[in-house]
Order: sequence, then C-alpha cells, then structure tokens
Amino acid sequence: MSTTTLASSTLLRKSLGWTIALSVVMIIAGILAILMPPIAGIAVTVIFGWLLTFSGVAHLAYAWHTRGTGAILWELLLGAAYLFAGIYSLLHPLLSMVSLTLVLGIYLFVEAILEFILAVRLRPLAGSGWLFVDGIVTLILAIMIWLNWPSSSAWALGLLVGFSMLFSGMTRLMISLAARRVVNQIA
Repeated sequence: MSTTTLASSTLLRKSLGWTIALSVVMIIAGILAILMPPIAGIAVTVIFGWLLTFSGVAHLAYAWHTRGTGAILWELLLGAAYLFAGIYSLLHPLLSMVSLTLVLGIYLFVEAILEFILAVRLRPLAGSGWLFVDGIVTLILAIMIWLNWPSSSAWALGLLVGFSMLFSGMTRLMISLAARRVVNQIA
C-alpha cells in the first residue's frame, strides 16, 4: 500500500472519529433539549436574537459601502429593523420566545396546507401518501401550538429543536459508522 493511500486512510479515519464524536454531542444536546424544553426554547431565542443583531450590523455596513446608490435608505431601514428585532429578542427572551412560537405555529399550518396540495397533485406517484401523513402530523402540531398558545411557548421550540438535533445526530452517527466500516474493509 502506498504512503499516499495510508495517509488518506489515516486522515479519513480521523475525520470519521470527529464526525462520530460530534454526532454523539448532537444526540446528547437533543436529549437535554427534550428534557428541558423551556431552557432550550430560550437558548434558541437568544441565538435567533444574535443572528438578527449580526444581520442588522451587516446591513448597516453594506449601506455604508453603497453610499452612492439609491438603495442606501432601504439598507439603513432594513439594518435598523434587524437591529431592533435582535436587540429586543436579546433583552426580552421570554416575550420573543412567545412570538417565535406563534410564528412557528403559523408556519406549520401553512406548511401542512402546502403538503396537502402537493400530495393531491402527486397522488398517482408511488410514495405520495407519505405527503398526506406528513401534512396531517404537521397540521396536528400546528393546531397543538395554536390551541395552547402562549403557554405552548414553554415546550414547542425546545422540543422541536431537541427532536431535530436528536434525529440529526442519530442519522449522522449511523452514516459515519457505516462509512467507518467501509474504510476498515478497504484498508
């Protein structure tokens, strides 16, 4: 076996080791978010607030660099809106979490309707029934959030992020373990 093949095999194994470790961290973080959804919801809200704040700064910087164009006013207004929303989210994370939960409920409702429409359009194709199932589950979740809003804010964001992290971590872990088996068979 050549030294190039050995070096790339070692690098690949090291990369897979990191991927497996990060997958386990995602799984643990997902479980913690599921066990403590209010804390996870606030964490998501704070991260969202920081993203809005950084986006506001970026829009203001872009406006500064495009001084000569007619879009400067719009960039300044957009940057100010992002900054206001971001700073407000950071200063009032509980109120922002309630707002984000309402937006999430609306989003899930619209997503369910669009999935039903797509399922009807793709009905003759194999597997299109899963779109109906997905639409029903999404609609049920949207209704659960809406019927219990604003108290659903305590669990909705944290649980959804937790389950997403848990399943993403499990998926990445399974893919990484399968890749490691292939690498071990080749080497």
